[in-house]
Amino acid sequence: MYLRKLTVILAILAIGISRAQNVQSDLLDKKVVFIIVDGISADQLKTANTPYLDQIGRVGAYTDAYVGGGKGTYSETPTISAVGYNSLITGTWANKHNVWGNGIKDPNYNYPTIFRLYKDHNPNGTIGVFSSWLDNRTKLVGEGLDATGQIQVNHYFDGLEHDTINFPHDIRRNFMKLIDYTVADHAAHTVLREGPDLSWVYLEFSDDMGHGYGDGERFTAAVEFEDYLVGKIWKAVEERQSLKNEDWLFIVTTDHGRTEENGKHHGGQSDRERSTWIVTNSKDTNGYFNSKTPGVVDILPTIVDFLNIEVPQSVRREWDGVSLIQPVDAFDLRATKKGSHLEVSWEALSEGSGNLYMSSTNAFKNGGQDDYKLIETVQLEKGKLKIPLRKLSKGFCKLILETKNTTLNTWYVEE
Repeated sequence: MYLRKLTVILAILAIGISRAQNVQSDLLDKKVVFIIVDGISADQLKTANTPYLDQIGRVGAYTDAYVGGGKGTYSETPTISAVGYNSLITGTWANKHNVWGNGIKDPNYNYPTIFRLYKDHNPNGTIGVFSSWLDNRTKLVGEGLDATGQIQVNHYFDGLEHDTINFPHDIRRNFMKLIDYTVADHAAHTVLREGPDLSWVYLEFSDDMGHGYGDGERFTAAVEFEDYLVGKIWKAVEERQSLKNEDWLFIVTTDHGRTEENGKHHGGQSDRERSTWIVTNSKDTNGYFNSKTPGVVDILPTIVDFLNIEVPQSVRREWDGVSLIQPVDAFDLRATKKGSHLEVSWEALSEGSGNLYMSSTNAFKNGGQDDYKLIETVQLEKGKLKIPLRKLSKGFCKLILETKNTTLNTWYVEE
């Protein structure tokens, strides 16, 4: 009897401690740093000595990941640097955000970046961009542009690739190594001193070594150098957390992999070019992160959930990713023509129901609203539904599956 009472008391105490920890966590100021280290496939990362990324992964978690959209589908996306960055910061593939190369010719700002979403939710919040590419701030984030609501970046350090006096260009690209060091050093100091609420750090040197030398010792050394720079920023976050009442989400990833034959190139759809990875300090990664292969587009919904950003339903319905830290009911929504029917399929991670909606328009692309009609309420565990093609508008439709915890979208585009 006494043992039973003691067991009950201990259980109650454990629940109380857990609730107290959750309340304490909710009271902390939440901040995010995400880092893109350019052009490292998952196999290359695993062969290098990366003590800081390993440490972050031990605190939180690691997963293999992918870029490149749906291979062979309407959302197939080039495995090119700026394209990958924009897929991360918009949570969409190139068929939506409209960045197809490093020239960044005509981004579609109707698909808001994580920075725009954060500033719309919290106008007094602070954002930072630390990068060797000026275009990341001026073209992708779109600082000061009417199309982005004239968003302003509070802390930035970039454009050093244009400073040939302090960083004279050399054929071996050692100037980019120095730029990366300077960018990471400035980012670490700003994180520690100012603590921006949402920051992006971009490091390029590893990709330069890939293009110049391909697989081998030079590339591995570059990966290990970048790991050291990630460590500088990670230490700043750790110190900041020890000094302030703050809870930081730290995410490190890459923008693409490398070609199979020698690692010198990228841009195509080979498995290795699509192969990436995600390391995070989060202890709250979900079953999707831990057992599936997430995409770069899953990082934006994760940051949104961590920072508790309120996002309009119309925007959420356009995301091609799902959260890595909140429950996910299903993923990988697809629509495939089979005879006289359209087969809509998904992979279920839980039981329950969801509502399948359809729109024959794509007004969101031009800043408008799409009119979705309920098609059917489905049981997730069934994993698919057949829709007669006669019910569809000819040639195109957008489909949405909404469940208790998840919103998925796919397009049907007639070939």
